[in-house]
Amino acid sequence: MELNKYIEHTLLKQDASRADLIKLLDEAKENNFLGVCVNPINVKFSKQYLKDTDIKVVTVIGFPLGQTTCESKVLETIDAVKNGADELDMVLNIGKLKDGEFDYIVDEISKIKTACQGRNLKVILETDLLNSDEIKTACKFCIKAGADFVKTSTGFVKNGVGARVEDVKLMYETVKNAGLQVKASGGVRDKETALKMIEAGATRIGTSSGVQICS
Repeated sequence: MELNKYIEHTLLKQDASRADLIKLLDEAKENNFLGVCVNPINVKFSKQYLKDTDIKVVTVIGFPLGQTTCESKVLETIDAVKNGADELDMVLNIGKLKDGEFDYIVDEISKIKTACQGRNLKVILETDLLNSDEIKTACKFCIKAGADFVKTSTGFVKNGVGARVEDVKLMYETVKNAGLQVKASGGVRDKETALKMIEAGATRIGTSSGVQICS
């Protein structure tokens, strides 16, 4: 197994410096990771820095709370695409899910998917804040709205666990027949955990510990 080709090497800290970003990008090159996941402000630089590689530049939309307006998320997506983003990870509006405003959920994901202009859209469910039924419901609306992936976590929930094997398995079982994939992100810091996530159905691992996992 080429474990490096599951890894989206991630740097989303708000205090990340340019030196931190370059370190991440160099590590991605050295390990030939599938991608890097960076904040929108760093997409343009990252795309240019990685121009002679096939490493994907992934960015986040409505991050980390998912509570900006649909219109804001769409504009953020358009800007990220213009700056060179290859894939986009949007945060689900969890409040709307909890309130049963399912038409809003589908409409928002659909509009952002359109703004992706053919690029993969991953929807971050924030599984730490959802029960099993809510995870399944969210997955079903991601299918309906045309998303490409469902993703566990932002990694920013206070006292949150992040990706759990049982949640990844539930997500995979819910979306597999519709052709969606699963990204496990949040708390995946070692090879053993990464392999468990892959065994449960994940095809992507979002982590800031990519080097340790693959060493």
